[in-house]
Parts: sequence; C-alpha cells; structure tokens
Amino acid sequence: MDEQSLPNFDKALMTTLQEVAGAGIHNAARGFSNLVGHQISVNQPQVKVVPLLEIPRHVGGLENEAIGIYLRAEGDISVQIMLIIPYAKALLLVDLLMDVAPGTTTQLGSLERSALGEVGNMTASFFMNAVANMTGTSVRPTPPAVMVDMVGAILDIIIATSGSISENVILMQANFADGERSLATDFWVIPDALTLKLFKSTEDSARNE
Repeated sequence: MDEQSLPNFDKALMTTLQEVAGAGIHNAARGFSNLVGHQISVNQPQVKVVPLLEIPRHVGGLENEAIGIYLRAEGDISVQIMLIIPYAKALLLVDLLMDVAPGTTTQLGSLERSALGEVGNMTASFFMNAVANMTGTSVRPTPPAVMVDMVGAILDIIIATSGSISENVILMQANFADGERSLATDFWVIPDALTLKLFKSTEDSARNE
C-alpha cells in the first residue's frame, strides 16, 4: 500500500510532514551534539506512510529482540512517537552517542538506557515543537518509556496503552553520523485524525496566501 492509496495522506500533506520531520530531526541532531560534546550530523530524513502491521518487517520480525522508546504528546493535539531499534543496532547507537569504538557496548545498563531514552525524548520533543509551531497549537511530550522486548510485545504494549491506534503510521528514516561512522534510525509517528486535519489546514492556508 503506497501513500497515494491513503486518502488522508495526499501530496500536500506529505510535503508538510517532510518539512516538519526535517526541522525536528535536524534540531535533535544539534541537541545530541550538545549532549555528548561532539558533532553528530544527520541527513535529510525521508518520510513515508506505511501500514502499522508492516513495522515488524522493517525491524526484523515480531520475534526479533528490540529496544522500544515511546512518547505521547499531550495538549491540543494527540501524537505518539516510537523509536523501535533492533537490539544490536541499539548497542551501536549507544557507542556512537558515547563516542566509543563500535562494539564497546555489549549490554544496556541504566546509563545506556538513559542515553537511548534521551534520543527518543529529544527527537520527539523537537518534532512535536515543530508541529505545534506550524499548527499554532500547544503540545508537550510525556517522559520517554524505554522497553527491551520482542518487537511483537513492544507493539502490543503500545497499542494497549494508546487504546485506539491508526492503521497507518508515518515512518521517518534518518541517518545519524559522527565523522565516518553512521547509523540509520527509524522513527515511527502515529498521528490522530485531528492532527492530520490541522496539518492539512496549515498546508491549505499556505497555498492560498
């Protein structure tokens, strides 16, 4: 299923989401740099719309062990952001953030979990702030929840927590880099119908000015 077959995600809306994702993730990269004390760069993220049920395919399957970082937006709009990373890749992301050689991190203790939680927190916060600024709404993120489990179990927890969930999600794919080292990371954004309407209204207003 591609974005053209999804009536809620037309070309204008995807353009707006691309702009918001770019602003949010680039701001997050600057935040990471300040956090770790060295430059973390990021490429222009790619934004896609995919069915919720396709998430496991992107992260290795339902039984693959992964790290889930989950936040919700509270306020005028409702958005959920989750970062699901295969376990081995999460260890490499910690290595990159802590500026140590790849393979140094072999398990996730409290420090490593905190670093991953901050990744989700910064990215979600900057993304949500970009959404709020663009739509003229007020929004604040909840503290990040960091989970270590199989992909299927992480998704079950998220669905149970959210109550109802969209059948389609927004996938933001970004590549974080530190010098010659880089790591591809996927962020999953689950907006509600009201948020999508706000995006559409913003895009329509911009075109009519």
